[in-house]
Amino acid sequence: MEHLLEVKNLSVSIDGPAGEVQAVRDVSFSLKKGEVLAIVGESGCGKSVLCKSIMKLLPPSAKIKEGSICVNGQDITCYREREMQKLRGRVFSMIFQDPMTSLNPTIKIGKQIGEAVVIHNKNYTKEQVNKKVLELMELVGISHPKERYHQYPWQFSGGMRQRCVMAIALAADPDILFADEPTTALDVTIQAQILDLLRVYMEQEGRGILISSHISSDLEGLCDDLYMIHEGKIILHEDMDVLLDQYGILKVEEKVFADLDKRGILRVAKESWGYSCLTNEKQFYLENYPGLIVERGSVDEIITMISKGEKL
Repeated sequence: MEHLLEVKNLSVSIDGPAGEVQAVRDVSFSLKKGEVLAIVGESGCGKSVLCKSIMKLLPPSAKIKEGSICVNGQDITCYREREMQKLRGRVFSMIFQDPMTSLNPTIKIGKQIGEAVVIHNKNYTKEQVNKKVLELMELVGISHPKERYHQYPWQFSGGMRQRCVMAIALAADPDILFADEPTTALDVTIQAQILDLLRVYMEQEGRGILISSHISSDLEGLCDDLYMIHEGKIILHEDMDVLLDQYGILKVEEKVFADLDKRGILRVAKESWGYSCLTNEKQFYLENYPGLIVERGSVDEIITMISKGEKL
């Protein structure tokens, strides 16, 4: 199967006040057509830097020190900005993790999506652009697109704003889609809806998706392979089905990190990872704090009061 993306021995460093930081260290992987890869790890492990380094969206203080990046068989490691602009959008695109910083709160949603359409389709008429925008809004599940077209980002919920960011990323129908924590700050129901949208995109012929995330088991049924990163280096590469069969659906990352720690691969103990990786917080509390959760209505006879100067 043809490789859409092939990364070999990639190392990226960032110059900071305390000196050089190795954000990505000797990372290698490949993405084939119709394949979905998951890059998981704790905050600050290098997931976002890895994705941005492939698209050359790094800050001036960052640089690729070693390795190669090949897209559709073409080495783009030394591509300059003008050459990369021809690839971004059409060949690969990115869904950023914080939609409120990706969207301009003073510009209507339809116009922001339309800007992405115009950049990659300069010969489109105004009617064609508007039609494409409405199609993209429907594709990502935005209800009543004609009305929503004229609304601002602050009039949308978090999940709807994430859908708008997805529409912008899909404006040029890219071959490779980078999803940088696409479900961050969304509730469980909306997370499932966003992942379902990615599944629909995945099913289109010739597409490839790379998802960076904290929670590996949330990606069950979506991803083919899982790469776990710690301190910028891949410490685990496993088939997603094999990983879930071995550890079960709950606490996948916690168990994997604990196992790696016992083998001396990690410098930190599993306690430092915390319980943010749990896929079922209710199950965790039921197991560790019996009696804390009571099966009844969500609110039951709550009385509270707050006075001036107090914090609740």
